[in-house]
Parts: sequence; structure tokens; C-alpha cells
Amino acid sequence: MTTRRSAIAALLTLTTLAACGGPGSAAASGEQVKELRYQGWVGAVTPAELAESLGYLGDVKLKWIGNTISGPQDIQAATTGDTDFGGAFNGAIVKLKVSKAPITAVVSYYGSDKGNYSGFFVLENSPVKSARDLIGKKIGVNTLGAHSEAITKTYLTRAGLTPEEIKQVELIVVPPVNTEQSLRAGQIDVAALSGTLRDVAIEHGGIRPLYTDVDLLGDFNGGSYVLRDDFIKKNPDTVRRFTTAVAKAVDWSRDQPVETVRAKFEEIIAKRGRNEDTKQVKFWKSYGVVSPGGKIADTDFSVWIDWLNGTGELKKNDLKPADLYTNDYNDLAKGGAAG
Repeated sequence: MTTRRSAIAALLTLTTLAACGGPGSAAASGEQVKELRYQGWVGAVTPAELAESLGYLGDVKLKWIGNTISGPQDIQAATTGDTDFGGAFNGAIVKLKVSKAPITAVVSYYGSDKGNYSGFFVLENSPVKSARDLIGKKIGVNTLGAHSEAITKTYLTRAGLTPEEIKQVELIVVPPVNTEQSLRAGQIDVAALSGTLRDVAIEHGGIRPLYTDVDLLGDFNGGSYVLRDDFIKKNPDTVRRFTTAVAKAVDWSRDQPVETVRAKFEEIIAKRGRNEDTKQVKFWKSYGVVSPGGKIADTDFSVWIDWLNGTGELKKNDLKPADLYTNDYNDLAKGGAAG
């Protein structure tokens, strides 16, 4: 009897899930999802979180399920349905798309400029002064296969190192909050530092930049938010609201005095109650998004498609930038009303 009851209960559960469309999908009634699951970053406020605080999301709500330190992990979570959106370096999005992941980028959410760049720092008295000095050395990065790795290999390649020499430069994964200390303790030779963690480390003194992404590439959009294609198809109005809200938040952060933005960040961090330190906020300068409204351009992806093809990682895949993104859900990118 117990077995029969269990079987019936299991059948009812599966029937209920099927009727609801499963987690993260639209209900059978045709109503669109109004709650978006996502991952955050410790001590930081993402453009999506800022958009919600500013009221730009309207009746769409965010549901925080935890934090991440890795863009590739974040977009993988969106691909598998553990979250509804994720953000990562555009080169990482290219790699995931090549593996046939059903995702599309909808808005730029971070980039590199003079206020928000990725720097690769050594101790002031370090003997490392050039790319060639990095052979046999360790570089601490937040994750592999993403922004820091791409910038580092671009730096090494431009400096004339051979593929075999580049393989001798070791990339070590270190949590961002521990990277500065790892450098000062001699556990790594170079620290990849960005955002407020970079500025905190600079204020502490005793370090110098060896190379930066802006020095190599100039100002550029670095990463995009992606959503699953099936989610976009089932929830077009929600996706439009989310995408346009993020675009508005990015523009708001650019247009406001930096003190106003920092105050808003402190308010958001205090309100969400995740037991975080807000001392990093005073160093925030920019999200680094270059384009108005976070509009995505072909060049945001083509540079990384070309680079990955050049390294052999894509095996001359015929992927095109248009296969990776759309601006159709970004009313600011289309010049429409902000809504």
C-alpha cells in the first residue's frame, strides 16, 4: 500500500510540475514569469540589483539564490536553469555558445574604462617587469577561461611569447577577496584585480600594475547578461522589462554624481542583509559600460571570436556575432521609450 501511495504521489508531483511548466518557465495559463532567480557578488551591487532598487523593474522581482565569483559559472547556471539570467565576459559567452548552449546575450552590464578596469599587479620590488619575466610565474585570477585569462594571453602574445612559452605562465584560481593578500604573502607573483578590490589594494600601497586591459584594448564593453532562449520565447515582456531596466540602471550610474551612486549602493547592501562589508563601495567609479543603454555591438563579440579562432580554441568555428546577441529587448538600444 505504501508503495502504491508513493507512486501516486510521485505521479501527482510530475503532473503538477508539467502543468506549471517547471521552474523558471511560464505557467500553462500563459502568464509570464515575474520573479527572476540570480546570483550576486559579495560586497558589490550589480546593475540588475540597482535596477530593482531604482524601481525600473516594475512588477518584476529578483530572487537572490547565492553569490558567485565566476562569470563562466554564472552563465552556466543560467544555461542549466538553476538561475534565470547570468552575466559573464563576452569571450566566455562565445565559448559557451560554441558548445551549443541555448542562450542569448541581451544587454552589456560591465566594461572597462579608466574608472573600471582589470589590472594585473605585482609587488613594488618584484623582479617581474615584462611579459617574458612571467615565464614560470603564477598569476592569481578569479576563474579560468574568462576575462583575466583572455587579457593575459593577449598581453603575452603581443609581447612575442610563443605558445609553448605562454603555457609556462601559470594561472591560479584565487577568490577575488583573497587575491591581494595572496600577492603580498608571496603565494602568487601577479594579482588580477578589478573594481573596488583593485582600488583598495592600490590604497594599501606597495604594488604596481604590469599591464591592464584598457592599456591593451582601450575602453570596451566586457560582459553581457544572458538568458536561455526558451525563457526569452516564453517570457518576452518580462525579458524586455528586465533588459531595459538594466540599461536604464547602467545609464543612471553613469549620469549621476559618483557620490550619489555610492550612497545608493550602501543603501542596497544594508537593506539586503547579507552580512557584507561596505568599505569597498567608497572606491566604486563606474560599471565601465561604454555604449549608451548597454547596447551590444558586433565588435563586443567579434574581437573574442577572432582571438579564440587564432588560439585554436574554436577550431575555426564559423560562429558570427549576430548568433550571440540581440538588442531587440532593450528599448534604450532601439531608441524607444524607457518604460
